[in-house]
Amino acid sequence: MAAPPDLSDPAVRAAYRAELMHVAQGTRRLGFLLAGLGLIAAVLRGTALPGLPEIVPLVLIVTALGLMLIGIVRRTRYHLRRMRGL
Repeated sequence: MAAPPDLSDPAVRAAYRAELMHVAQGTRRLGFLLAGLGLIAAVLRGTALPGLPEIVPLVLIVTALGLMLIGIVRRTRYHLRRMRGL
C-alpha cells in the first residue's frame, strides 16, 4: 500500500497535480473535441447545411458532456483512493 502524497510540500504538490492531470486525460480531451464538433455542426446546420438533422449536434454535445463527466468522476475517484493510500 503506497502512502498518500504529502501535499504540504510544494514540489510534491506540483508533481501530484501533474499526475492528476494525466488521469482520464484521453476521455476528457475526446469530450472537448466532440463538444467542439457539436458546436460546429450546430453553426453549419444554421448556415451552410440546413438539411443536417437537428439531432446530430445534440447527440455530439450530449455525448461530449457524458465523456467529460466520466473523466471528472474517474479523476475524483483516483484522487480519493490515492489520499487513502490505496
